[in-house]
Amino acid sequence: MTRERVLAIIQAGGAGGRMDVLTRERAKPALPYAGVFQLVDLPLSNLAHSGISDVWLSVQFQGASLEEQVANGRPWDLDRNHGGLRLLMPQEGTGSLDEDGFAKGNADELYRIRDQVTGHAPDVLVVVSADHVYRFDFADALETHRRTGAECTVVTTTVPVGDQASDHAVVEVDGEGRVTGFEYKPEEPASDVIATEIFLYDPLVLVEVLQDLHRELSADPEAGEEPGDTGLGDFGDHLLPRLVERGKVVAHVHDGYWRDVGQPHLYLLAHQEVLTDDVGVLGVREWPVLTRQPQRQPARVLDGAEVVDSMLSPGCRVAGTVRRSVLGPGVVVEAGAEVVDSVVYADCVVRSGAVVAWAIVDGESTVERDARVGDPGAPALDDPDAVTLVGQGSVVGEGVHLAPGSRLEPGTTA
Repeated sequence: MTRERVLAIIQAGGAGGRMDVLTRERAKPALPYAGVFQLVDLPLSNLAHSGISDVWLSVQFQGASLEEQVANGRPWDLDRNHGGLRLLMPQEGTGSLDEDGFAKGNADELYRIRDQVTGHAPDVLVVVSADHVYRFDFADALETHRRTGAECTVVTTTVPVGDQASDHAVVEVDGEGRVTGFEYKPEEPASDVIATEIFLYDPLVLVEVLQDLHRELSADPEAGEEPGDTGLGDFGDHLLPRLVERGKVVAHVHDGYWRDVGQPHLYLLAHQEVLTDDVGVLGVREWPVLTRQPQRQPARVLDGAEVVDSMLSPGCRVAGTVRRSVLGPGVVVEAGAEVVDSVVYADCVVRSGAVVAWAIVDGESTVERDARVGDPGAPALDDPDAVTLVGQGSVVGEGVHLAPGSRLEPGTTA
């Protein structure tokens, strides 16, 4: 019996503008999660545990920030002579303007690497994004894809209508599981069913449709905004609507936890949700999140400290107050300091008398004595602009107050 050949592509995205100062100097999938992981660890772990060993990680921005993190695929047993993990970087001088260089959307990216996909000759192409938190067995979706003879299988979940649905691709499904309607980021969603950005494609059909769309869009002078722009954009602009029209797109329901973390308030919310509950993602013994992290000494909570509903990573030293927060490796919170409803990255220092609230503080930053970052009385889980962000290697000076929603660029002294 011939074994099915599965290729997975993790699309690591572009400049990650919605995460603002946190992605100035790193790819979005390199952002920390739950203190000791990076976002890219989640899709890599899910694929590895699902038995998929041919994985391409496509990086369009700050590739070096991911290259060290993934360590040639070693933590996921993907450092192999045949198959394993491969990093795809933008290429220059390898083809026409619309074949090389930086992609302008995830469908455009698939078009640019279509020849590489064809040369690999997979039976099924799995395409996933790298800025979501979930645990998923791809074997289940592969079975759905195989059983239904689908040209594309869309993994779906549900979110509140009008709340989060308008930020995603909204899917309509009939009683037999066939996708009959598809709207990309509609202002008034018709359904609470959305695409999780996990797709399984028949690769021959995918390449055929991408090429057909490219020919059509190339004939439209308004399709591309600049030379080299195919006009294909993201998967929801043209690719999925065309596949749905063909009538062979099916839905596979993901019943577990799933969270988009592509905006500061959602990223902060995803951390709040795992403070007291593993949400079926963390702590699953047979399905651990695998990562590459250096060894650190154990965390220390000193006499007089108060820690409530929080996560402390190895190397932390807490003498102050930490409530409903996540501290990355090596974070120091001095006596008299407070960290509330926040995420603080590795090797930051919060000095005595300082307050950090509803904020994300990037690594190697210092909040000096009596400084205030954000406001404990200004919750920020519903507004992407309300979370206070401090860029990597910054210093918030003694007594300085950063108002809620402030942005401090990396390396800045305020």
